[in-house]
Amino acid sequence: MMSKKNTPPKTGTEAAIDKKLVPQPENDKTEKLMPHTADATDELMTTNHGLKINDDQNSLKAGERGATLLEDFILREKITHFDHERIPERIVHARGSGAHGIFKLYNSQSAVTKAHFLNDTEIETPVFVRFSTVAGSRGSSDLARDVRGFAVKFYTQEGNFDLVGNNMPVFFIQDAMKFPDLIHAVKPEPDNEMPQAASAHDTFWDFISLMPESAHMVMWAMSDRALPRSLRMMEGFGVHTFRLINEAGVACFVKFHWKPLLGVHSVAWDEAQNISGKDPDFHRRDLWDAIESGAFPEWELGVQIVPEADEFKFEFDLLDPTKLIPEELVPVQRIGKMTLNRNPDNFFAETEQVAFHVGHVVPGIDFSNDPLLQGRLFSYTDTQLIRLGGPNFHEIPINRPVVPVHNNQRDGHMRQTINKGKVSYNPNSLSNNDPMQVKAVDGGFTSYAERIDAKKIRARSKSFFDHFSQATLFFNSQSEPEQNHIIDALTFELGKVKTLAIRERMLGILTQINATLATKVAYGLGIELPNAPAFPVNGSVPADGKQEDYQSLSVKSTLKKSSALSMANTIKDTIKSRKIAILAADGVNDASLNAVKLALEEVGAITEIIAPRLGTITTEGKTKVAVDQSFLTAASVLFDAVYVPAGNASVKAIQAEANAIHFLNEAYKHCKAIAADDDASLVISATYIDETEAGIVIDKDAKKLTEKFIKAISNHRFWEREKPRKVPA
Repeated sequence: MMSKKNTPPKTGTEAAIDKKLVPQPENDKTEKLMPHTADATDELMTTNHGLKINDDQNSLKAGERGATLLEDFILREKITHFDHERIPERIVHARGSGAHGIFKLYNSQSAVTKAHFLNDTEIETPVFVRFSTVAGSRGSSDLARDVRGFAVKFYTQEGNFDLVGNNMPVFFIQDAMKFPDLIHAVKPEPDNEMPQAASAHDTFWDFISLMPESAHMVMWAMSDRALPRSLRMMEGFGVHTFRLINEAGVACFVKFHWKPLLGVHSVAWDEAQNISGKDPDFHRRDLWDAIESGAFPEWELGVQIVPEADEFKFEFDLLDPTKLIPEELVPVQRIGKMTLNRNPDNFFAETEQVAFHVGHVVPGIDFSNDPLLQGRLFSYTDTQLIRLGGPNFHEIPINRPVVPVHNNQRDGHMRQTINKGKVSYNPNSLSNNDPMQVKAVDGGFTSYAERIDAKKIRARSKSFFDHFSQATLFFNSQSEPEQNHIIDALTFELGKVKTLAIRERMLGILTQINATLATKVAYGLGIELPNAPAFPVNGSVPADGKQEDYQSLSVKSTLKKSSALSMANTIKDTIKSRKIAILAADGVNDASLNAVKLALEEVGAITEIIAPRLGTITTEGKTKVAVDQSFLTAASVLFDAVYVPAGNASVKAIQAEANAIHFLNEAYKHCKAIAADDDASLVISATYIDETEAGIVIDKDAKKLTEKFIKAISNHRFWEREKPRKVPA
C-alpha cells in the first residue's frame, strides 16, 4: 500500500474536487458536489483544453484595425462551442417570421459595384426575408423588448447574397470574441432558466455595466425601436461597414439600409405587455394577414457610400460596429424597392430551415475588417452545420440558389445531389479539369486586394475607444416623449436588477451619456447618482493592459442631433393596412356607420365591427351587419384607432358595456386616434377621454369627421397626451 509521501499528486478533476468542489457550509455539514461540477470562483480563465487565456476581449488580428486571423484558435473554440449550444433551435433569433418577395432596382449602381443585381434595372431578383426577435425562444412573445433580426436572402443570377441585419444600425459589442458572453448574459439565467425573452435581469446588466462600448446600443434597445408596431413598420440595417467594388476594381465603403414605405412606428411599453397576453403572435399574424390581403409590405434599399479616401474623415471609426454614420454626414441614397408578396407554404420547410450567412456574397460586394463582422464570417456556417444536420443544408429548397451549383464537394449527411463520374478533385486530367475555375473577368469572385502590413496582435484600435458620443447623439435626437420612454425603460429594467452594485455601475455609465437621463433614472431607482463611472479592467481591457490605455476617450461630436434617429420624423401620410375598431350594437345608424367605414377602407385601412356579441347586429334601417369580434375576444391594443358611430339604441348599449368603455379608455391611454359621431357623445362622456386633446375627433358631419379621423390615424400616435405621465411608456 502506498504511503501519503509516495502518492502521486492529484490532477484534473480530482484536484478540482479537493480544492473547490467540497464546500463547507456554515452548518459544517459537508455537501460533496458531483465530480463534474465546476466552480470558477477565484480561478484563472483557460481554454477547454486547459490553456490559460491572456485576452478574452479581443480576437487575433493583422494589426489593430486588421482582419481577424484564421489562426485564432481561442476565438474559434469559443465561437464553435457557442454555435453548438442549442440543438436544434437557433441560439438567437429562434422566433421568426418569413415571407417571399422581389427586389427591383431603380438605377444602375455600376459606378460603385459590379454586382449584377445592382446593375440591371430590368430584372426582378427573388428574395426571402426572415424577421425575428433575438433573445427569446420559439415560444416567446413577438412583443418582447428586443432587437429584431432583419435578414434578406437575394437569389441573384450570380449566387445567393445574404444581407443579415437588424432593425437597429449598431450592436452591443465591437469584437466577435464577446458575442457568446453577450448572449449568455441576456439569455435566461442558467441556474433557473428565467426570465424568458427579457433583458431585465442581473446577468444582462452586469455584463452591460462592465462593457461601456455597449452604451450606444443600449439607448436603441431601451427606445421605442425595440417595440415596433409591425414588422412592416421598422427599418433594417446591415449594421457593419461593407465594401462595394466596381468593374475597374475601385472600392468604396457602404452601409446598407431598409426604409419602410409605411414609416417607422412603435407601440407603447404598457401596450406591448398587454398585446403579449392577448396575442403573442401579433407581429407574425400582422405580416401574414397583410400579405394575404394584398397589402404587400414594401421597403426601399438605401446605401451610404463612403470613398476609400474618406475612411478616416469622421470622428468615429467606420469599422466600429457600435457606431453609425449620421445621415446628415452621408445621405442615404434609395436605390431600389423590395416587396414581400407571398407567404410561405410551409413554416418549417421555409421560415425555420432558411440558413443565412454574412459570408454569402456576390462579385462586387466584399467585407471590411470590422472585427464583429470578421467573427460572424466563421460563425454562421458552423451554426448551420449543427442546426440543420450537416454540410448539405444548402440543398434544402429554401436555401438553394437559382443558378446551377458545380464543385468537388461530395457526400455528407442528407446529401440530395447525385454526382456522376469518378472525379471529385482539382486539378484533374480525367475530366478536363471540370468544373473549371472562373476568371474574374468572367464573373469569378475575387477578394478585394487590401494592403496588409501589420503585426499579429490581440488588441483594439484606439479609434474604437469613444463609447459615449453617439449614445449621447441618439438620446439628444429623440423627441421629448421618446426620451421619456427611454427613461422609463431603463428605470424598469434596472428596477428588476437585484444587485445594487450593478444598478450603481450602470448609473455611472448613464452619467456619461446625458445628465438629465442619469438623474431621472437614479430618482426612479431611489439611488444617489454616482459622481463618475468606474470601468473595471475585467470588463473592458486585457488582463495585462493598463486601465488608462483602454478607458473611453472623451469625444465631443460636432453633430448635436440627427433627425433620422427620431421616429417623430418618420412618414405620416398613410393609413394603409391600419386596423380600425368600430364599436357598435343593435340600432346603429346606417349612414353614420357606413360612411366612415367605407371611407376608411377606400384609403386602405382595415375595419372591424366590435359588438357586445358575435353574429350580426341590426341597424336602424333594419339591415343585418356581420360582427367581426365581440368585446370578450377583442382588445384595443390590437387596433390602431377606434370609431363610435351614432344610433340611439347602439349608443346606449355601448355606454352600458363596461368592456367597451375600457376599450376606449385604453385606446386613449395609449395615445391613439379616437373618433365619434356627435350623437355618440354619451359614450365618450362615460370615459375619461378629454375631448379637447389631440387625436380626438367628434363631429356631426360624416365627411368632415372622416377627413379629420384619417389625418389623425396617419399621425400614428399623439404622444403629447403622456405629459401628465398617466401611463408608463
